[in-house]
Amino acid sequence: MILYNTTYHVPDSDARNFVIWVHQVMLPQVQEYGEMRHGRLSRILSHKEEGSECFALQFEVESTARLHHWFVKQGKRLNEEMLKAFENRILGFSTMMEVITED
Repeated sequence: MILYNTTYHVPDSDARNFVIWVHQVMLPQVQEYGEMRHGRLSRILSHKEEGSECFALQFEVESTARLHHWFVKQGKRLNEEMLKAFENRILGFSTMMEVITED
């Protein structure tokens, strides 16, 4: 199992709209496609900088091959939609992690 995390650095002025966009646009589209599971958005509390907020968007996916397939078919387009909505005001970086143990 792969955990795919994207951390976003968002100006305070865009934070509310970013959360709304993720909940109303991104999560429903990702869930509809079906490759990624258990999508969740979290606010990062340990890295607070004045004038901005940080968020972590996480999904589970079966394998790196399926993650690549999702990114080619949907992820790239969703990233472009986010750029149209927020221009270059939001910075993000992704991390791919292999789940070793679960409850």
